Amino acid sequence: MSTPKKVTLLSWLLGALFVAGAAITPAHAQATRTWVSGVGDDANPCSRTAPCKTWAGAIAKTLTGGEIDALDPGGFGALTITKSITLDGGGGIVASALVQGTPGMTIAAPGSVVILRNIRFNGLINSGTAGTTGVNISNAARVVIEKCDVFGFGSTGILVAPSTASTTTFVKIQDTNVNNNAGGISIKPTGGNAVQAQIRHTSADNNVNGGIRVDGTGGGPSMVSIADSSSSLNGADGLNVLSGSSGNVAVDVQRTVFGENAAIGVSASNSNGGTVTITVGDSILSYNAGNAWAIVGSATLLSFKNNQVTGPTGSAPGTATFQ
Repeated sequence: MSTPKKVTLLSWLLGALFVAGAAITPAHAQATRTWVSGVGDDANPCSRTAPCKTWAGAIAKTLTGGEIDALDPGGFGALTITKSITLDGGGGIVASALVQGTPGMTIAAPGSVVILRNIRFNGLINSGTAGTTGVNISNAARVVIEKCDVFGFGSTGILVAPSTASTTTFVKIQDTNVNNNAGGISIKPTGGNAVQAQIRHTSADNNVNGGIRVDGTGGGPSMVSIADSSSSLNGADGLNVLSGSSGNVAVDVQRTVFGENAAIGVSASNSNGGTVTITVGDSILSYNAGNAWAIVGSATLLSFKNNQVTGPTGSAPGTATFQ
């Protein structure tokens, strides 16, 4: 008579554990798509009907490679991204990251693919404690930034500075405004990391320390193409390209405006070693206070097709070729 009781008790215990486990598992599950809302709560599961409050709250509940979408207007906070993810602020609403004293978003995700879309990054530069960098790319395989606004940061709007040796980081910046920061877009790989970047339909205007800077002095090479864009009204150069001893740089530019910058429209320098090659075509260089072109050392600058140059042109030493 004792054996059936033991079996019955064991069965009951196993059943209780199964039910408890079934109840616990969903709480740890990650969804492929999660949601944030201005009236959300990070204690929620981040579903459409029970959204989270912040990007940081939602990313912990989102599967690697998944997507976080904004349901309605809101400031969803700063974020460090360590895995493949898509963040979409949605069209027609204000989905933002307002920060003071920190980056808006840091991408530190080795081997990952990160997409940022329809987001406003506000560094609150007039608050007295500005955010440092809007988007800081320190490690990733591929990053796409599209239809974003990055403004008010005390260091740089978008910083592309990966550091993994013998790795190439691919970056695409499209339909994006990087305006009113201390610096606009800066590309400076280090430690032997290479960068291949495309900048399309993007403005880098009215930044204090220049619009677009491609810098090989950190030891990594870069290949960059810029088209249908603007780098104007900046407090320094519109486009500043410089190489380092092991960081060769090549930049192709087409249909882009470099206008009324306080320094040079397009500047090329290999004074730190390495090689610089810039091609500029079908573009406008107008009324740049420090001249349209500047070449330092033996950097190569090729002007082709129908560039329009007004205002001071500057001298063209080195290997400049104008066609």
